[in-house]
Amino acid sequence: MLNKLKSEVGHFKSQSHNFKVLTLTNLIYSIVLPVIDIFVAAYVMRSSNDPVKVVVYQLTIYTGIPLTFLINGWLLNRFPIKVLYSLGMVLSGVSMMIMMSLKTLDIAGIGVAGIVMGMSFGFYWANRDFLPLAITNDKNRNYYYGLETFFYTIIAVIIPVIIGWFIEFYAGTGDAKLAYKIVTGIVFVITIGASLMCFTGKFENPTNKKFLYLKFDPYWYRLLFLAILKGLVQGFLVTAPAMLIMLLLGKEGALGTAQSVGAIFAAVLMYIIGRKTNPDQRIYVFGTGLLLFTIAALINGVLFNETGVILFMLFLLLAKPLLDLAYFPIQFSVIDILTKKEKRSEFAYILNHEAGLYIGRLTGAGTFLILAYCFSNEIALRYAIIIVAVLQLSSFWVAKKIISKGKEMTALLPAETEAEITAATASHLTI
Repeated sequence: MLNKLKSEVGHFKSQSHNFKVLTLTNLIYSIVLPVIDIFVAAYVMRSSNDPVKVVVYQLTIYTGIPLTFLINGWLLNRFPIKVLYSLGMVLSGVSMMIMMSLKTLDIAGIGVAGIVMGMSFGFYWANRDFLPLAITNDKNRNYYYGLETFFYTIIAVIIPVIIGWFIEFYAGTGDAKLAYKIVTGIVFVITIGASLMCFTGKFENPTNKKFLYLKFDPYWYRLLFLAILKGLVQGFLVTAPAMLIMLLLGKEGALGTAQSVGAIFAAVLMYIIGRKTNPDQRIYVFGTGLLLFTIAALINGVLFNETGVILFMLFLLLAKPLLDLAYFPIQFSVIDILTKKEKRSEFAYILNHEAGLYIGRLTGAGTFLILAYCFSNEIALRYAIIIVAVLQLSSFWVAKKIISKGKEMTALLPAETEAEITAATASHLTI
């Protein structure tokens, strides 16, 4: 066992400098992700007791993301990518500070905090999507995302429990808001640390300066449809746990514990899957994640009680990383092919992909708001998740066709271009 562990550590050390820097940067920043994703929504829920405000907050975040993706494309022509990546991480702490400074959580204040958080995510994800694409190839992306997911899931064991019970302790003394302010300060310090780590990398900006296109190869539109389906449930993956637990259990400590139950098992499983699976097996990993999320949604809808919430969280702990582990390599393989075929910047596809996600997010969040306004918050929380989960099941067949078509297109490309795709950036990273 010890020898196996040493082998895995040695394998990581053998990677390129940029690979290690990016992994460690994301590891540091992952400490604050549960706070941003879960406890900010819980703060809105605690302060307003209104799930609609939580969804509005999420919608403003999702509106800020694509706008910042566009701004990021222009800024990449003027600033190093690590500056913009670091800016995204720091802005997440700034957004939390804005939220904590609000005396009353009205829609306007929530909207401002949401837009800033959306800008944070925009700078963060626009550059994070490009950097792994630049330092990995199709053969080793499973390993990269398996390793990254392993770290994220381990963090998900520790941080939610610590933060949840810390907030609940202060809530017992009648000053929960002070606890949130302390957490916000810690988050800001950690984002600075992640930014400093990022600056030790030697990352290169996208080479092709043009990034805005309106027409693409028909193959791209298949991935864009897959992005829309993914966007349908993204908002629920972020806010649903907080809304459900704060509504049905009412305590951040329970929220933190529920986030951590089973996460160690999930972390080890994700690492093994990422290390051992090959590109041909991604579709099965993806399908398993879709199935688990649908089961989670059905359990929540049928039970809609404390037991249902805990089971929902357990299934979600496995579903979300499985979906990410398979989705990102599929997305990047399509970009690899089309950047060679259409001679465009990788960022052009990353920007357009975000537009597809945004359409899906608006549709998913809109489904929740319509059910909430026309019926009730309970109906929305019970059935909106089921609706989007069932719709997202069709992603399996869309992804399967994308993978199949990708093999055909790669085979039809000139031999030198095919070699570039299958060995992209091999000089930077080897397995």
